[in-house]
Amino acid sequence: MNFTDALAAATARADSLLCVGLDPDPARLPGDWRGDAARLGDFCAGIVDATHDLACAFKPQIAYFAAHRAEDQLERLIAHIRRVAPGVPVILDAKRGDIGATAEQYAREAFERYRADAVTLSPFMGFDSIEPYLRWEGKGAILLCRTSNPGGDELQGQTLEGGERVYERIARLAAGPWNRGGQLGLVVGATYPAEIARVREIAPTLPLLIPGVGAQGGDAEATVRAGWRPDGPIVVNASRSVLYASSGTDWADAARRAADATRRQLAAARSRP
Repeated sequence: MNFTDALAAATARADSLLCVGLDPDPARLPGDWRGDAARLGDFCAGIVDATHDLACAFKPQIAYFAAHRAEDQLERLIAHIRRVAPGVPVILDAKRGDIGATAEQYAREAFERYRADAVTLSPFMGFDSIEPYLRWEGKGAILLCRTSNPGGDELQGQTLEGGERVYERIARLAAGPWNRGGQLGLVVGATYPAEIARVREIAPTLPLLIPGVGAQGGDAEATVRAGWRPDGPIVVNASRSVLYASSGTDWADAARRAADATRRQLAAARSRP
């Protein structure tokens, strides 16, 4: 099953648009685990166990593991997701962006070493930095388009000759000539609902990965209204609001409650006319 089909199946099965981001910070781990980087994988596995039936995807952020020499924990975590939630896609949040043989190695890292279903990429270097990922049949490549951080406007919002903005050009390329195998998606931040709507207008059927709901302050209802369409899937990511819902012994139960509340909020927004 390819990434898009797996995402659709997981969304329907859990009645969920929620992606749980796995960005573990040792300083914020609960109880006796606090400060212990050797427990990053255990913590995230506990989050997966608590939320696997509520999520349409999981999104581990590679830097949170690599910074602590914990790539082996990330490998084991993704293997755990496969066992506990075999139908839920894994999006490796790596934001890679390079060309040629280097891009080929990054693609191997994402899809062979970590066995991810999709990976986030920076499109700044053009199509030849994207193409090596598209050789992996069925795998997804999700391009940064209009990111949730305020500084994104410094480049993504700039107007090109002819009046098109940079993020609009990225969306147009991804929906058109770059999407040769139907494997592309776009990252658009929940903090910019007007831009989500504009990207959806340009790319009506591409999957949109939407971070920024929860701790970053994005509005869940506005996000769904702007981005979701019956034939245009969205994956709304929540990380810190789920991971750190409690620092006590109830951290896993608290994570489940937070994830379910967000899932219900997104589902309610989708059902409104």
